Amino acid sequence: MSKNYYITTPIYYPSAKPHMGHAYSSIIADFFARLKRIQGFKVYFLTGTDEHGQKIQRAAEQKKMDPLLFCDEISKTFRDLSQTLNLSNNDFIRTTETRHAKSVQNLWNILEKKGEIYLSKYSGWYSVSDEAFYSESEIEDVDGVKKSISSGSNVEWVEEESYFFRLSKWQDKLIDFYTKNPNFILPETRKNEVISFVKSGLKDLSVSRKSFNWGIKVPSNKEHVIYVWLDALTNYLSALNYPNESDNLYKSFWPADLHLIGKDILRFHAIYWPAFLLAADIRPPKRVFGHGWILSGDEKMSKSKGNILDPLEIIDNYGLDPLRYYLIKEVSFGNDGNISQEKLELCINSDLANNYGNLCQRVLAFCEKNANFEVPDKDNFTNDDNFVLDKYCESYNDLIEYSNNQDVNSYINFIVEQLFTANKYFNDQEPWKKKKDKFRMNTIIYVALELIRKVSIMLYPIIPTSSLKVLDVFSINEDKINFETVKENNYLKNGLKLNKLDILFKKIEKND
Repeated sequence: MSKNYYITTPIYYPSAKPHMGHAYSSIIADFFARLKRIQGFKVYFLTGTDEHGQKIQRAAEQKKMDPLLFCDEISKTFRDLSQTLNLSNNDFIRTTETRHAKSVQNLWNILEKKGEIYLSKYSGWYSVSDEAFYSESEIEDVDGVKKSISSGSNVEWVEEESYFFRLSKWQDKLIDFYTKNPNFILPETRKNEVISFVKSGLKDLSVSRKSFNWGIKVPSNKEHVIYVWLDALTNYLSALNYPNESDNLYKSFWPADLHLIGKDILRFHAIYWPAFLLAADIRPPKRVFGHGWILSGDEKMSKSKGNILDPLEIIDNYGLDPLRYYLIKEVSFGNDGNISQEKLELCINSDLANNYGNLCQRVLAFCEKNANFEVPDKDNFTNDDNFVLDKYCESYNDLIEYSNNQDVNSYINFIVEQLFTANKYFNDQEPWKKKKDKFRMNTIIYVALELIRKVSIMLYPIIPTSSLKVLDVFSINEDKINFETVKENNYLKNGLKLNKLDILFKKIEKND
């Protein structure tokens, strides 16, 4: 099995500042990247910005700015957000970079040489906001305005000369590809949507525009710019130095293991992207996962609706790790979810402050007072001890499967259950009543410390800053975290001096 793992976020469209939806995709991708690293994988984690197209050009014109300078300014906010979210990405790609333009034009040349692209005329409905073409059946009339049924964005009638990709030719081959790669699209409901769409009939896809000039030029015809999605999707290759297929990055990490995207751009990733790649004799990615939206109330966030949730404000008020924990735990991965102040504060108080933070403080305080603040020598484990410790070893293969199948919900449910179990164990064993039986008291302390170590390793991909503070108690730094050691019940060595731990999470006080 390859120990390399390539994971990507969607590259974000910098026509406006980042919102909670962008933060969610990035945090989930970072969760998987960190989890795979501590499982021993060499991970390449990519994010970035998609900076071409008519929408960007119009936004720049409204600001009376040069498009590149406009993109420089907005793209920086996304790069800054990556740092604010404590992402562990290896690269940040911009589609205005020279390395990207070379990759896109190379892919275009291959497709053109193979006869997969031809020049004709486009007539149809187009959404500048979505940078997407829609058929008559996909639009509706709302108060005299034509809109996309799926996104609600305005569409306009476009007629112009255009290059086309022979997408219709790939209909049966895509169905065959999905059949042979049943886990290419997840979750299952999204896969069914895609297959149904493809079986309903694919039309050739317009892949260039003449009505604006903000984009990568068609190599053989400078009057045309390459359609933003053929341009944008290629970022996953250009970040690996494609077309230099002998490059170590490309050889090591392509095909991508996981494209993590929002469900609204699934069609582009699950239909257009594999078709482009198959047509160019390039292996498609192994998986595309279309997650749900973070809603504001019951609606998708959008600039036009004025319902944008700013992740920076929430981080300022509550901290980063609580936001990361909330989004990963409370949003059922694959489905839509929303964020509310009430639910966030409940999550901080119940899960983080009480179940995790308080467990650490109680056990360490007792250890400091009764065991010289070091890992004590233990006696033989009882059935009660083995019951709580062995849960991790017994569930280990399931935990690996959860991470392989992007089953975030089962992974974090296991953590919540083990935190409850650890707290119950410490309460029920009552080490403060066992001071006359020092061996038993010390064994309880040892087991409790091991439970804290195990659960902190599992929490690291979710709340890295906070879990590292706890792991530092045992002198375990980021480089030493090994997921496999959650199976070990005797990892901590007798006599290890423990380090101090400050309060992890402050409870949110309610004002009556």
